[in-house]
Amino acid sequence: MAQYKVEICGVNTSKLPLLKNDEKEALFDRILEGDKSAREQYIKGNLRLVLSIIQRFSNSAEDIDDLFQIGCIGLMKAIDHFDITQQVKFSTYAVPMIIGEIRRYLRDNNSIRVSRSIRDTAYKAVYAKENLRKKMDREPTVDEIAGEIQMTPEEVIYALDAIQSPVSLYEPVYSEGGDTLYIMDQISDKKNKEDNWIEEISVKEALEHLNDREKSIIRLRYFDGKTQMEVADEINISQAQVSRLEKTALKNMKDYLGQR
Repeated sequence: MAQYKVEICGVNTSKLPLLKNDEKEALFDRILEGDKSAREQYIKGNLRLVLSIIQRFSNSAEDIDDLFQIGCIGLMKAIDHFDITQQVKFSTYAVPMIIGEIRRYLRDNNSIRVSRSIRDTAYKAVYAKENLRKKMDREPTVDEIAGEIQMTPEEVIYALDAIQSPVSLYEPVYSEGGDTLYIMDQISDKKNKEDNWIEEISVKEALEHLNDREKSIIRLRYFDGKTQMEVADEINISQAQVSRLEKTALKNMKDYLGQR
């Protein structure tokens, strides 16, 4: 990850503003009154904090632009939840929030890569959802989120689905008395199950058309997993004979199945 990149997500980091303490206090008073421009100014005035934090993750393979965006989400959450009555510096409260957001992202991120534009849409949707939830005091609908970020509902759903972490088929969904039910237990592949069932019946029928010695060799080789040498020792013939009889048996089975 480039540690000294000047422009991140279109922001010239060399020209980031630095707010004085009295400016921060005045802006926060306006934020509490619902002043959106004050909030934007407060965010910009704390981007240096985000920048300093993402340097801690310089060993990460993640793109610095992505980490900066995630850090900004943590910053905005910190602003929205900061309680000035606690007599705590904003940076003291914000740093663990930003770090937590980045660590959560790194934990949840995986080898499935999602395009930058889709991730950006997802980030906007997540933030819009948080804002709308606070404003309306309820869970916003997809249509409301889409309207807030000027996207279609389909784009919002697709983007949010794209950033979800894959779930393991061995993820437990229920457990009682030591018996655990996993996700894979609830998944059925009807088509392949039917195909395998039909193939199994066909193979058994083909086996029945072999003589006893050929049938024994096929069972030992392909059902019991024995080598030709082991089969030869078990039925008291040479390995060359086993090889010849096995080829003949397989050809007979193939011919039988081909006639069906």
